[in-house]
Order: sequence, then structure tokens, then C-alpha cells
Amino acid sequence: MSDLKKVVIDGTEVEVDGAMTLIQACEEAGVEIPRFCYHERLTIAGNCRMCLVEVVGGPPKPAASCAMQVRDLRPGPEGQPPVVKTNSPMVKKAREGVMEFLLINHPLDCPICDQGGECDLQDQAMAYGVDFSRFREPKRATEDLDLGPLVETHMTRCISCTRCVRFTTEVAGIHQMGQTGRGEDAEITSYLGETLDSNMQGNIIDLCPVGALVSKPYAFTARPWELTKTESIDVMDALGSNIRVDTKGREVMRFLPRNHDGVNEEWISDKTRFVWDGLRRQRLDTPYIRENGKLRKASWPEALAAVASATKGKKVAGLVGDLAPVEAAFALKQLIEGQGGNVECRVDGAKLPIGNRSAYVGTAAIEDIDDAEMMVLIGTNPRLEAPVLNARLRQAWSRGANVARIGTNDDLTFDIKQIGSGRDDLVDLAGMDHSDKHGTKGVMIVGQGALTEADGEAVLSQA
Repeated sequence: MSDLKKVVIDGTEVEVDGAMTLIQACEEAGVEIPRFCYHERLTIAGNCRMCLVEVVGGPPKPAASCAMQVRDLRPGPEGQPPVVKTNSPMVKKAREGVMEFLLINHPLDCPICDQGGECDLQDQAMAYGVDFSRFREPKRATEDLDLGPLVETHMTRCISCTRCVRFTTEVAGIHQMGQTGRGEDAEITSYLGETLDSNMQGNIIDLCPVGALVSKPYAFTARPWELTKTESIDVMDALGSNIRVDTKGREVMRFLPRNHDGVNEEWISDKTRFVWDGLRRQRLDTPYIRENGKLRKASWPEALAAVASATKGKKVAGLVGDLAPVEAAFALKQLIEGQGGNVECRVDGAKLPIGNRSAYVGTAAIEDIDDAEMMVLIGTNPRLEAPVLNARLRQAWSRGANVARIGTNDDLTFDIKQIGSGRDDLVDLAGMDHSDKHGTKGVMIVGQGALTEADGEAVLSQA
């Protein structure tokens, strides 16, 4: 039974679910509410106060729209729908006041800040702030944290929205960041000066609404308006996260996530985010020919002629690597089979049956994890192999799903029932009576580790 409520937002009446917060209801009505701490995939903190709105007939002060539900609003005297205003003089004054407070200790170093041009604080100060400051006292400054080689910090710019703390704790499942101190002494810090131990830490760069957390490898290489943006799919793990490739001229400058609820939500792993380094450095871009034990650069016609003469009259085989595009693989297949040879793509030795695709494709979609009650992992460590998938498993676990595993005993940031680590345990599991589990939504995830051994096919058949 859905609990629909009518509410009037800036003169527009909308009917929304009573469990929705006001900020979500305003989005349904097409009204933009500024925010710094609120994020739809994290818990509600309600501490930046930028999303204040006026509730007509409510208390004579603005209400934080991210922390107030539609069902908490009081109807009018004759039972009319409650009225919310997002552009009244009270709201305008509140926003300007909040923005002035946020900028009190901000260093105002926009020209040398890496977030310049894509900074929420900059955009919202422009849209909702005032053009002067009444602050004459010296500003507070803090020391920068060392979070490791990926995330660069400038903590003087931090506005304590706690998005990074909530993300690392809830989604990434590590407990190294938090806030210490009170009032003016409050600062976001890592406990005992630890660096972040997670394959998901790069996402706090996207989450940070100011320039306090920026990408170390990308720092000062480009400004957002110089970049050409191309939508793409990530190939660094089997998940197929949706990404955006930002290029400047012919060079790839960075990878950012795109939102896709069915695959990666809006996170990407650090491998995905920082792999563009490999497109720039130590990369072969010309063919080489070995002469007298030494390699020398050659032109393509020369290299192809050398290949042709070396393979003449011999039996040929082609190997397709993990990251070759479909077109290149197809071209190689045509070429090699034209010479009477064979092509192989399972370079890691996975025992996947070639002719029978249905034997290994599986029936589950990634979003099935969200409402699964029971999950079994076989021969996989998703925290290393697909960190974004691991975060999704963790989310399902935190909602109450049970996770069991056959394989090595690695820490996956959530509690797991270890069934065993060998093939006998898998055979026992397959032979058990599962009649009590009928009707339970379940997902089974088989990793490459289970398929690359000599008896990979048998393992797959048991699964």
C-alpha cells in the first residue's frame, strides 16, 4: 500500500510518496534545491543547511528539506495540501546567510584550485550567495591529510559536509575517516593518520563539493572546459561500469563515472579511474623488429612483411588479449582462419566451453543483488576483482541478505559464512537438499579463480 500525499511546491501541486524527503519532492516538481551534504546514495546528514525551504503554516523558521519527510507536513486548516516555498524572501535570506557562513573560512583560492569550473561551492555561491563578505577576522587553516597516492587533500577548503566519511564507511566499508573536534576546531581527518585502504577511494573525489579532495594524478593537467567528453564503458573488470572519457586534443586526461542504476550506480573502482596513466606512459605505439638479438623501431609495412615471411608455410595460431576490441578480434579471426589456423581468446586458461554459450552465461542481472536474500560466492574475491560489485554486495548484506562463500578467506568488508575452500565443499553443497530454500531469491557468483584451474569445467558444472 503506497502512502501518497499531495503537496504544493511553489504553486505546483504534486502527488508523491509520503516517505520521500522534501528535497526529493521538489525534484519531482522540477524545482532545484541547492545542497552540499545531501547525496541520494548516502545516509542523510542534514548538516550543511543549504537546502532550507519555507514550510507554510509550520514553525516560523526555514526547514532543512533533506531531513524532513513529506508525511511530516501539516495540512492546511481546511485539510488543504501543505504548502512549501523554495523561492520566498525567507528562503533567499537563509541561503545567503548559510553561504556567507560557509565562505567564512574558505581560502577563496579558486584560480589555483583544481576543482575550478566544476565546483559546487563556486556554482552555488554564484547562484544563491551575496557578492560581498562581512568577515574581517583571520581565517582558520588546517593541515592537509595524507590519504595515499590517489587522493590529494586541501583541508582548509573543507566545508565539513561529511560526504567522504559517509561514503568510505557505508559504501566502501572502511573505517579510516571521521570528524574530530567541535565548533571551529572540527575537522575531517583519518584516524591515526592512516591512508585509505580501499579500491573505491577515488569516488570521494567526485563526491567532494569543494576542492578539498582532488585527484592527485590528474591535478593541474586540464580545466573542465578544455575537455571533450565521450561516453563509454569500462573494460578494467567484468562489471562493465558506465564511464565518461575526458580528452584534451588527442590525449586522454581522466575517466569519470556515469550514473547507471543497473550496473555501477555512480561509482567506479580506482583501477578504472586511474588507468589512463597507462595510455600515456610506457606504451608501445610503433612496431619493433628483432635483429641480431636487438629490437629496433620499424614501419608498419616493414613489420607486416616480416610477419608474412615468418609465417609462410607454417601452422598459425592467433591469441586475442583481454582488451582487444571486437572488430580487431574479428579481423584477426578472419586472417588466421584464412591461413588455416585457430584462434583462442581464453589467455588466462579459463575452462569455458566454447560451443555451449548457455553453459556459462548465467541468468542473473547485476541488479538482482539488490533484492537477493541469499548469495553464494565461488572462487572469487570481488573486493579485488570488481570493487563496485563488492560495494553492491555489501549494500545487500547491510539490508539483511546472507552471503556464503567457497574459496579463499579474504576480508570483503562485510560478514560472510565460509562454507569451505575446496572442490569437495562445492560438491557437498551441490549434493545437499535445498528444498527449504525454494522461493528464496538467490544469486550465485562464480569467479575466474574457479575456472582457470585444470578442472574448471567440472567446477562450473557443479555450480
